[in-house]
Amino acid sequence: MPNDIQALQQALREFARERDWEQFHSPRNLATALSVEAAELLEHFQWLTDEQSRTLAPDRVEAVGAEVADVFLYLLQLADRLGIDPIQAARSKLEVNARKYPVELARGSSAKYTDF
Repeated sequence: MPNDIQALQQALREFARERDWEQFHSPRNLATALSVEAAELLEHFQWLTDEQSRTLAPDRVEAVGAEVADVFLYLLQLADRLGIDPIQAARSKLEVNARKYPVELARGSSAKYTDF
């Protein structure tokens, strides 16, 4: 796991420990919090057209960045609690997706792999 990820997870552990919040950080609670933060991220795009979502005002991009951070931090905490290396998990999933979506079948298509 890259040092940046490990350092961030350590900082999150210390942050929670200093506040005695570890007691609340069960995998279930962290997954729930992650879902809530993902919904808050989505809220910034509600009712926008695709084009509007691509051309956000700088203040909106900043607000979206704060929600991205919340999602990322909860995801890192969840992975840490479960002993999952998020970088390795992502690499493994990318390999799985490459097999499910071969270029010759998936290029330019939004179809699910089961529809190829």
